[in-house]
Amino acid sequence: MLEFQNVTYSVPGAEILKNVSFTSDERFIAVTGPNGSGKSTLAKLIAGIITPTEGRILFDGTDITGMSITERAKFGISYAFQQPVRFKGITVRDMITIAVGHKISVGEICGYLSEVGLCAKDYINREINSSLSGGELKRIEIATVNARSTKLAVFDEPEAGIDLWSFNNLIKVFENMYKRTKGSIIIISHQERILNIADRIIVVADGSIAAQGTKDEILPTLLDVQSGCCFGTRRSDGLEEVC
Repeated sequence: MLEFQNVTYSVPGAEILKNVSFTSDERFIAVTGPNGSGKSTLAKLIAGIITPTEGRILFDGTDITGMSITERAKFGISYAFQQPVRFKGITVRDMITIAVGHKISVGEICGYLSEVGLCAKDYINREINSSLSGGELKRIEIATVNARSTKLAVFDEPEAGIDLWSFNNLIKVFENMYKRTKGSIIIISHQERILNIADRIIVVADGSIAAQGTKDEILPTLLDVQSGCCFGTRRSDGLEEVC
């Protein structure tokens, strides 16, 4: 179970998140809201990339507020960046092996790559560098987090750079990930299809929790034009955005 207790995050001259509190142990949790509302900051606080200015973060009853990224990773938290990191000199095979934590067969590595729609023989020995497109990097990162099989996985806009066909399969990846881990998956997203699989939706606006609840409770409020959200904005790749 993940718990935020009166968490505030400030930088000189600005308060990014203000007194945020929530508790969640559902299967799929979607965090949504306008651009610049603090969603990615919330995700980075969970991963330990940044530390709260005030408040506490607990995971499975343990205070992880002061834990480093490495300590949180060992404790069972995975994080996927909105913009995946490139690693010159490290191959896809290396990355997935590191994620698993022990030597695995080529067949197992291929399974993780196939699940995200990549032909293993074309990618397994490629370096994670500038030769890969944004969409390829994103899928490899998702495969890496999938391979870790941790109790909590946080994805910051996993649909970014993903085409429509891959997006449809992305939902299946999340569902299969849950079947293996029985943990929680937190997804930062504007996408209607992501929100539709969520057991819980948290809406962030102006650095605070504007609303939280089940899909049935929250989605109707996002559909309300008077709420200030623009539901159903269709992108050129066929995906729809909320807010």
